[in-house]
Amino acid sequence: MSFFLQMVITGIVVGSIYALVALGFVLIYKASDALNLANGEFVLIGSYICLTLVSVYQIPFLLAFLITLVFNALLGMTVERIVLRPLINAPVISVIMATIGLASLLGGLVHMIWGYQTKSFPPIFPSTPIRLGEIIISPVYLWSFVIVMVLLVAFTLFFKFSKMGLAMRAVADDQMAALSMGISIKKVYAITWGIAALVAAVGGVLLGNINGVNSSMVTIGLTVLPVVILGGLDSIPGAIVGGFIIGIVQNLAAGYLQPILGGGIKEVIPFIIITIILMIKPHGLFGKGGIERV
Repeated sequence: MSFFLQMVITGIVVGSIYALVALGFVLIYKASDALNLANGEFVLIGSYICLTLVSVYQIPFLLAFLITLVFNALLGMTVERIVLRPLINAPVISVIMATIGLASLLGGLVHMIWGYQTKSFPPIFPSTPIRLGEIIISPVYLWSFVIVMVLLVAFTLFFKFSKMGLAMRAVADDQMAALSMGISIKKVYAITWGIAALVAAVGGVLLGNINGVNSSMVTIGLTVLPVVILGGLDSIPGAIVGGFIIGIVQNLAAGYLQPILGGGIKEVIPFIIITIILMIKPHGLFGKGGIERV
């Protein structure tokens, strides 16, 4: 029983990070009806930037973390301005292909600058494990969960009550109506991409503190894709719920099925889950019936 609870707790922490990164996916989809397939590269860049600031330039972690968030947000807004804005009226498939090309470009730049070797953050969080009976929780997991939950609550309040959050929701519901009300679509697009890159950086920094930083972190982009499809491509609550579901099931599969079936089941299980769910609910758990899947 303790092993099961250990896997569930780990899954909740990892799932919360998935949910945060999936938030960026959903925001971009709601704003432009396109998937950002370069999301994993934003995660990777954020983790490497923070690691470089902390390890090479000896900047305190908190300050390095804040600089990383600003950098990634500006990077996301720059990408939207240079790559995506010229494609505003283009077919959705053109936007998706542009993000695939962007992913290749950013991935190549990361490998040229930082290489392929796994790098570790210096000790940031306390190393003494927290014991709850037979369950052992590493402080980095606990702090990661707290940080993610605070950010998820903050973004939820931002979308519901802030002027820009209301503008983003209006654009997501009806772009023409939002435009007629004086809302700048281009400004909303830029901020949406900035937020998406920012939350990707948070996920990258937290995962980097847990597992180290290397080029394989880019696969979180593919792992989060089942999360947003499971929850419903246009649903922020769905992204959060989907992140926890995928995180928990993935860790349980690693703990119970991987010793029997061999390696790889942890990476495959999210796609098995969404296949089963979509057979029952074609638009995801919280998605609207009008979604077109590309």
